Amino acid sequence: MTNIRGTLIGVYNADGGIVGELTYVLGHLIGVRSCSLCDISHSPIKKKSSFKELEQHLLEEHGVLVKMIHLNERNEREQKASEGQEPCMLLEYPDQSISMFLDSTDLKALSGSVSSLKRLITSRLDLYL
Repeated sequence: MTNIRGTLIGVYNADGGIVGELTYVLGHLIGVRSCSLCDISHSPIKKKSSFKELEQHLLEEHGVLVKMIHLNERNEREQKASEGQEPCMLLEYPDQSISMFLDSTDLKALSGSVSSLKRLITSRLDLYL
């Protein structure tokens, strides 16, 4: 059993559910909505296999769970930590405190690359955990 050291919480800049997903997809197609975290984790149709591999790697090698949520799925602590900074990745510690881990500028600079996200996350984990 892997010892859980923390949870990375990815907060998409979109609402979940059928209406939220459709609103995002349509807005993205016409250029009025964007989410750099969506660009990293998903192909146009589904979650990228390379992103699923990253989630598994972080759990097995670093003891870090990955939880991906939409704006309307955040709890009060997640909302307070991310409000106005979406998309982002938060780090929740075992004591349930939360800090900003990657902000929207960090995610945008990755240009949709899962391998770049992996390098950035693993380099920062040593600082945070």
